[in-house]
Formats: sequence, structure tokens, C-alpha cells
Amino acid sequence: METVTLAAPGGDHSIWGLFMQAGWVVKFVMLGLIAASIWTWAIIVDKIIVYKRMDASLNRFEQVFWSGQSLEELYRTLADRKTTGMGAVFVSAMREWKKSFEKGAKSPIGLQTRIDKAMELAITREMDGLEGRLGYLASIGSAAPFIGLFGTVVGIMTSFQAIAGSQSTNLAVVAPGIAEALLATALGLLAAIPAVIAYNKLSADAGKLAGRMEGFSDEFSAILSRQIDEKVAPRAAA
Repeated sequence: METVTLAAPGGDHSIWGLFMQAGWVVKFVMLGLIAASIWTWAIIVDKIIVYKRMDASLNRFEQVFWSGQSLEELYRTLADRKTTGMGAVFVSAMREWKKSFEKGAKSPIGLQTRIDKAMELAITREMDGLEGRLGYLASIGSAAPFIGLFGTVVGIMTSFQAIAGSQSTNLAVVAPGIAEALLATALGLLAAIPAVIAYNKLSADAGKLAGRMEGFSDEFSAILSRQIDEKVAPRAAA
């Protein structure tokens, strides 16, 4: 067990002073929690920006899609671009549509199934990008308080050892060592609380974006289903 010298009653009791007076284990825990908190906020800011961009992208695509522009013309516009959101879902469905007709699709049910599967995979890829690193927020939210508590327990144990060595129970001598240990728990909560709140909020926002893409997928599937009936069914009958 590490040894810690109790702070003098008139020592530096600021947060920085308490950190510098803490043992190396507690310092390591504190530094880890500070790094986790910084990374948490970096993820939060990045996801807020990404989700706002995706929401704007979905709005723009819906406006263009429902403007009356032909599907072929819209596909030619988007096919060679790096599309996201509904654009990626639309392009994947239209690509499967065109490949199937180039190969002489004969089964309406088979074609519809392939198109639906292509859109489903496109949505999954989009959601993988949107939900990436959210698991980190959940892990920090659940683990950070316990990591901070570990630092606190170690700090209190070493403080008690130092108290026993000095044979002094004066509150002015004991309090700084306890405060150093409790600082680890405070940093754990400082990292965990924003992570938990952000995880819940960002997960809900990602779910809303997924719902919009899935709703478009269902609507577009119905549109293509009608066109499949018009093109494939007569050919199959003949």
C-alpha cells in the first residue's frame, strides 16, 4: 500500500492542491476520469453536429423527392454522389431495381424482397454510423462512479494509515486527506452524469432519425411495388 503524508492544517486546500497531495493511485484514477470526461464531451459535441446535419439532409431529400421529380432523374443525380440518410436508402433501392430489370426480373415477389432487403441494409449502415461511440457513453455513465469510488476508498485507506502513523486525530489534520479521497468520487460523478444524460438523449434522437428513414423506406417500397406490378406482372403473364 502506498504511503501518504497528511497535509498540514494550513496547506493548499484547492482542487489542484488536493490533487497534488493525493497518492499516485488516486492521481491515476483522477487523470483517467478527467480524460474520460473530455472524451465524453467530444463525442457529445460531435454527435449533436452529426445529428443536426442528418436531420437537415433528410429534410432536403424529402423536399426533392416529393417535388414531383422523376425517380430516374433523381437516381442519376444521386448515383455518383456520396449519399447519406434517405438518399442512401433511395439509391440502394433504385440500384437493385435497375440491376434486376437489366437481368430480366420475372418474379414480382422476388424483386420486391430484394429491394426491401437492400433498403434495410442501407438503413442499418446509416444507423451504425449514427450510433457509433454511443456505447462508450453508456460505459462511462455506468463505470465512472465506481472508478471514482475505488479512488476514494484507496485514498481513505492511505489517509487512515497516515493518521495512525502520526497518532493525531485532529480534524484539521484529518480533513484534507479525506477531501483528497472524495475528490475522486466527485470526478467520477462529473464524468458519469453528462454521459448518462447524453446517451439517453442521443439514443432517442438516433431512434427518431431511424424512424424517419424506415418510414420513407416503407413509402418508397409501396411506390416501387406498384411499378413492379405494372412492369413485371404483364411480362410474367406473357
